[in-house]
Amino acid sequence: WCQAYSSHLTMGRYSTEPDNAAKAAKAKGSHLRVHFKNTREAANAIKNMHLRRAVRFLKNVVVKKEIVPFTRFRGDVGRKAQCKQWGVCQGRWPKKSAEFLLQLLKNAESNAEFKGLDTDHLVVDHIQVNAAPKMRRRTYRAHGRINPYMSSPCHIEIILAEREDAVAKPDDEEPQKKKESKKKLKRQMRQNRE
Repeated sequence: WCQAYSSHLTMGRYSTEPDNAAKAAKAKGSHLRVHFKNTREAANAIKNMHLRRAVRFLKNVVVKKEIVPFTRFRGDVGRKAQCKQWGVCQGRWPKKSAEFLLQLLKNAESNAEFKGLDTDHLVVDHIQVNAAPKMRRRTYRAHGRINPYMSSPCHIEIILAEREDAVAKPDDEEPQKKKESKKKLKRQMRQNRE
């Protein structure tokens, strides 16, 4: 019992370490009162995004301009047209999860600024959501029965890494020709003959 208790106290570890610790910043939250399943899906959506894009995406999720695709925990999740851009058909706008992730990204960005990193080149290198111990309440049912009313909190950890290798824009010397359909080409040929 004592060994398990002491390991609970030393929770400063992350599940992975960045390749270059000098070019990375970390942030984590433990026992957060936000649904594990929704937060896992939202975190998966911002994985490998640039920091600015991830913040913009999560703010858009809060106002329902962009959607979080649900790929694993998708039972009874409705189908939405906004999901098409992700190549799936089910999604939601988990507002509370997005707000918690925004707070953690802000904290990680502050840590990066303190280390002297360039915040414009930061990328969400690692993000992980784990289920925390459930919290117990009770709900009252018919015929004098009582059922559990559990919450599903989570632990979140984020590692931002500085990346300079941005993809260069191709030179616009030769603009690519737009593909035209056979139907349109035939119509043009017919008009040229007349």
